[in-house]
Amino acid sequence: MTEVKETPLKKVMIIVAKANIEDVYAGLIMANGAVMEGIEAKLFFTFFGLDAITKKQMNKLHTATVGNPGMRMPNGWAFPTLLGAIPGVEAGVSSMMKKQMDELDVPPVDEFLDMITAGGGEIYACKMAADMFKLTKDDLCEHVKAIITVGDLYAMSGGEGTQIIFT
Repeated sequence: MTEVKETPLKKVMIIVAKANIEDVYAGLIMANGAVMEGIEAKLFFTFFGLDAITKKQMNKLHTATVGNPGMRMPNGWAFPTLLGAIPGVEAGVSSMMKKQMDELDVPPVDEFLDMITAGGGEIYACKMAADMFKLTKDDLCEHVKAIITVGDLYAMSGGEGTQIIFT
């Protein structure tokens, strides 16, 4: 029998590529949990995930109501995709989601980024996506350490005990 050597988790590279509340907060919660456990954490925001670190959009995120198979109505029934296409439904669902998060004292995106960076976490934006959306560092929140390439991300990802996580 081959003995498996366990390597402790030392670093997480969390990639956020979508701007819906559930994907952004998954990345923020995992990064915050990592820094609280003494694990090095780096968040890399790419494509639509850039909204989460763009000054104008970061606190205006929504929940995806169309094409979200895990979405449930209050009675537990599946949320009909067609219902999500009705004007105002996405805003209402997003408001409900934010209200539930407020009741649990989940901080807004900007405060979450404060906590993560205060704990030693690092925030990066994808150069290709920023170029594509014509965003500069001035468009991004102050927590963004740099706009980097995927090659730069891979260079930071080296080392035993590193995990790359997509949300």
